[in-house]
Amino acid sequence: MTVHDELGTALRELEATMKAASLWRMERPEPGAFDSVQPFCIDTMSLPQWLRFVFIVRLEALVEARAPMPATCDVAPAVEAWLTQEGARASDRLLLCRVVEEIDRLVTEN
Repeated sequence: MTVHDELGTALRELEATMKAASLWRMERPEPGAFDSVQPFCIDTMSLPQWLRFVFIVRLEALVEARAPMPATCDVAPAVEAWLTQEGARASDRLLLCRVVEEIDRLVTEN
């Protein structure tokens, strides 16, 4: 299994985990929200919006194109901080952080 295959599997797991935690159903941000220059589009989107409409979409494009991975990926700390701040259930926080940590690892170790 290639890293692209593993990453594709991890992205599908992230989607399923977000759905199970009720963090998937949301409106698509306005087109201008994608123009943000802030990390995680924090000034224009919630973190779940960014995960769904930016992070997953961009990584899926790399998987489909079998393109080179970014040099670094360190999203898990931001996800954990957001989930803690929002008071997410411990089980949801654990599962989401675990899958994002795996995505970080797959991207960074390549």
